[in-house]
Amino acid sequence: MNETPEKTTHFGYKTVAENEKASMVADVFHSVAAKYDVMNDLMSFGVHRLWKRQTIASSGVRKGHHVLDLAGGTGDLTAKFSQLVGETGQVVLGDINSSMLKVGREKLHNLGLVGNIDYVQMNAEMLPFPDNSFDVITIAFGLRNVTDKDKALRSMYRILKPGGRLLVLEFSKPEHEVLSKAYDFYSFNLLPTMGKLVANDSESYKYLAESIRMHPDQDTLKAMMDDAGFEQTTYQNLTGGIVALHRGFKY
Repeated sequence: MNETPEKTTHFGYKTVAENEKASMVADVFHSVAAKYDVMNDLMSFGVHRLWKRQTIASSGVRKGHHVLDLAGGTGDLTAKFSQLVGETGQVVLGDINSSMLKVGREKLHNLGLVGNIDYVQMNAEMLPFPDNSFDVITIAFGLRNVTDKDKALRSMYRILKPGGRLLVLEFSKPEHEVLSKAYDFYSFNLLPTMGKLVANDSESYKYLAESIRMHPDQDTLKAMMDDAGFEQTTYQNLTGGIVALHRGFKY
């Protein structure tokens, strides 16, 4: 009797069992959580703040909105959304990783942001909310770590309200070959070294560099959003396509 072959997926450049990837990704983010904000500033030379600012500007979030900041990590987007939605709105900072949620909660509490934010540990593939719950969903630098991205996109679509929008901010494919080669050199040579020096963890940052290369490019992700049901899908390249901001609507 033939056994059913085990489903596999990628963990960076490695092939692993599909049911093992989530725990392996979790180990990475447990390891980097404490130094996550510092490393973000170092890795991007502070430019990640501009990418996130563009995401917020494209979100259309206003007073009274319900917003899900998925894979929200240490809460950069949540902090701004909390101010935008006001007392009548609500922001959920959702992340699969308890260490990242803990760092995010402490950071936002220290900023005095406590009244309209909930913290929920969740898996993007099985979001624990009723249909039509949120006006806006954002996922910044998180989708590439999800095992089944198509399932996650369908889950996001389900919980969006009609008229709501999804914003996916993620590393993507540089538009020009010279930039691509320079980016590769930086990612595979300098990034793990920085991870070793600052976070005492070169392997996690090696994985992060590899995971970026395995993530769908701009047009592929746009097609995946279309397949999940989103309409009027568009993307905007940032920093020469090193990062792309995808947007889609539910009608």
